This record gives sequence, structure tokens and C-alpha cells, in this order.
Amino acid sequence: MILSNDGHIVTIASMAGHVGVPKLVDYCASKSAACGFDEALKLELESKGVSGVYTSLICPYFIRATGMFEEVQARIVPQLNSNDVADRVVYAIRTNEHMAVIPAYFRLLVPFKWIVPWKCVSEMIRGLVPDAMPAPMRMPQNKQKAGISVLEKDDSRPMSVTPPLRDDRRV
Repeated sequence: MILSNDGHIVTIASMAGHVGVPKLVDYCASKSAACGFDEALKLELESKGVSGVYTSLICPYFIRATGMFEEVQARIVPQLNSNDVADRVVYAIRTNEHMAVIPAYFRLLVPFKWIVPWKCVSEMIRGLVPDAMPAPMRMPQNKQKAGISVLEKDDSRPMSVTPPLRDDRRV
């Protein structure tokens, strides 16, 4: 892309990459990393004088019907329709939009958390998403053959992964 000075890189993050959510620490951390990646990439492309490669950071709220946040009970803002989010992503690409926040009015949350006292921010976030918990991952039964133990839905034990043995080890 850099050699041809043409292209578009889309980073799918989340509003949870900008604003932490209780019970989703790992998810928020990974989405925050995606936001940082996009920002650093934009700056690197600019510093190299690459003007034809664009980046778009996509930051949606919870999307319904993905199977990931089935149990999230949002109080004020309903979960987003996946087709509407897809349309918005296409629009962001076509218009070379730097950051697409979905729904758009959530864009106010990003600077809000830096200028308002923490107690207010904390109460607001817990009011928007009182009990966020991703749906448990379900592994197909054929994964057992690969040395991965499949857990029951309510099992709280950690997963064990057994790496395959290799005969051609090098020292």
C-alpha cells in the first residue's frame, strides 16, 4: 500500500476502547490497543508522507445478534443492528473518515471522560451499561481432538491447551 500510495486500513475497535466497562476489562484493554494501533499507524503514515493510504477507526457500541453480548442489559441505549453498523463502516471507508463512532452521539463520551470529575464519569458508565458480561465462548466438539479441553458453560476452571509434540526440535 505504501509503495503504491493507495489503500485503506480499517481497524474495528469499540467504544469500550475509549471508555472502560465493568466486567469487560480484557475486552476494553484489547479494544484500547486497537485504538492506539490506529492512532500510531496514522501518525507513521503521515510522517512518511504517505497521503494515499487512509485509516478508519470503527468504534461501535454493543452490536446485537453477534452472539458476543447476548446477556448485556443496557438501560438507555439499545444494542445496535449489525446491518446498520456494516452500512456505517462502508460509509466511513468511502468518505475516508478517521473515526466512526456508532451511534454518533457517543462521540461526546471520548472527551467527556477527560474533562468531567471521575465520580460523574463512573456513575454515567455504570448507568449506561450496568451489567456487561460477554456471552460464554462455545467450542465445537471436534476441538477435543486438538488437545483442547472443552468446558461446560458454568465451569469456572481455566482451559488447558496441550501443544502438539514435535520430533524436529532444534537446539
